[in-house]
Amino acid sequence: MQLATHLVPREIQAVESVELTFDQRERSRLRVALASGEEIGIQLKVGTMLSHGDKLALDDGRIVEVIAADESLHEVRAANVTQLARIAYHVGNRHVPLQVQDDHLLMLPDHVLRAMVEGLGGRVTEVRRGFQPESGAYGHSHVHHSHDDEGHGGRIHDGLSPRNQDR
Repeated sequence: MQLATHLVPREIQAVESVELTFDQRERSRLRVALASGEEIGIQLKVGTMLSHGDKLALDDGRIVEVIAADESLHEVRAANVTQLARIAYHVGNRHVPLQVQDDHLLMLPDHVLRAMVEGLGGRVTEVRRGFQPESGAYGHSHVHHSHDDEGHGGRIHDGLSPRNQDR
């Protein structure tokens, strides 16, 4: 089985592609099937997150383009840009992955966040699209996506140690 162990510049022409969900793109080690059906392993430096359009080099020299796979998302729209900005602020305060577009937001499905968005006047629609949320403000945030027993989705943190609560 071929391994992809590093990224190459995006300008390099790819000869293969692989569709990965957001959850898969945040993992540094996994086995996947290329569009051609061939199975490969991805073994990247721990903490590496792949983005739509990234290029991986296989052991044999082939280049594979990473494609954000369609997945279930909540599309959030608002009556105006101010309302959308307010919703983005409140969703961002929950430290969940969020993709910001010109006229809407995309987020992973979460019934608690949906209720909050609707309470702020937003309209939520279930869609299937590739998901490429914002990275952290300093470019190194990491997301842990899982659903707890109450249906809450992904949480973003910046990899820093927790503050000492005794200070």
